Amino acid sequence: MSFYQSTLGLLFLSVSCMAWGGGNHAGGHHHHDGASIGEVGMPEQVSRTVVVTMADTMRFSPARIQVQAGETLEIVVRNTGKVKHEMVLGTASDLKAHAALMKQHPGMEHADDNMLTLAPGAEGRLLWRFSQAGKVQFACLQPGHYEAGMKGVVHVKPLKAS
Repeated sequence: MSFYQSTLGLLFLSVSCMAWGGGNHAGGHHHHDGASIGEVGMPEQVSRTVVVTMADTMRFSPARIQVQAGETLEIVVRNTGKVKHEMVLGTASDLKAHAALMKQHPGMEHADDNMLTLAPGAEGRLLWRFSQAGKVQFACLQPGHYEAGMKGVVHVKPLKAS
């Protein structure tokens, strides 16, 4: 093996390790606490659509959403700002931990079903079934956004007894 080939091989290996260690969410690890926040929704089970905007004021609108346990929402998310924002569903502890991780790896990309990252002016959709009564938090975890107050909550009401 020539010096050029071995140097190229080492360079490729080091870049691969840096990318892997950088925390690309597409690697399949999940940050949400399973059933406590719900599960991916099925399009045929959507009961209603909620539009949420993300702005450079570091706020979601609306910041509070109410659903019934078992309800599936189509959440249309619009970035009305001039910087990248995201909407991540999770528990309060998951979101805090993930925000800290984003500070360490600000270029991290998201590919989990409970997350959506949008460029300025972009729109996307999350389909989510809120399976349990309680609170599901959401936040923008771009570095500094969570700390600036860019968060909200989905209040999941228990099913009414018939």
